[in-house]
Amino acid sequence: MPIEYLFLLPLIGLVTGLLAGLFGVGGGIVVVPALSYLFFWLDPAGGIRMHTAVGTSLAAIVFTSIPAVIMHHRAGVVLWRTVARLAPAMAVGSAAGAGLAAALSGTTLSRIVATVVLIAAVYLAAGRQPRGRTVSPGPLLLGISGSAVGVVSALAGIGGGLLITPLLLWLGRGIHEAVGTAATCTLAVALAGAAGFILTGATDGAGMPYSSGYVFWPAVLGIATGSMIAAALGARLAHKTPAIGLRRLLALFLAVVGVAMFLR
Repeated sequence: MPIEYLFLLPLIGLVTGLLAGLFGVGGGIVVVPALSYLFFWLDPAGGIRMHTAVGTSLAAIVFTSIPAVIMHHRAGVVLWRTVARLAPAMAVGSAAGAGLAAALSGTTLSRIVATVVLIAAVYLAAGRQPRGRTVSPGPLLLGISGSAVGVVSALAGIGGGLLITPLLLWLGRGIHEAVGTAATCTLAVALAGAAGFILTGATDGAGMPYSSGYVFWPAVLGIATGSMIAAALGARLAHKTPAIGLRRLLALFLAVVGVAMFLR
């Protein structure tokens, strides 16, 4: 990798870490496009560039999520019972999504995810709760939701928090609990998704240097260096921000992400 790229990776990590701590998202929405550009020198033809960007993003999210989860746990906003029901389903869905990645059009997938993200942004901006919402959802609902989020998250290389946070808000949880719980679930998605891309890449014979399957470790290390510092800061900011302010910030962030995905 060109030496100038090595200095960009920690900067990417700082941005993703801040997003992870503040909103409970993995930051893959930033990492995947950035790595797709940086990996051009490794794979100009584009045969495995996007797969490697997604797999590397998920591996980096593992390290990004750890300090954010610790901070949210210390603040007492992680709903561990919900995590116990959501995380296994998300992990299974994430592993399955890694296996499906090569079979779907990236353009189609991006538009589907962008549509879901924009709907979530509108809902958050409106600040409304649906009538008859489920305050204590059962394991079946959480299992189905978690599996679906895991599949989409792994296919797009994004953290599950991008979709889990609005889901938990819809189910009646507070914004701080939703962010803390989503950050914890994101760790499960990233672990399973990264493992899936390592195995899939090994099976496909992906042979980029310093890689395990579709995970390029120098980029993981560079991004993690910045993200693990910024994630703790983002989590602190989240707990100091009033609920309505954090909700509006998240709505704005999701709107920008959705539009960017459509344009991309």
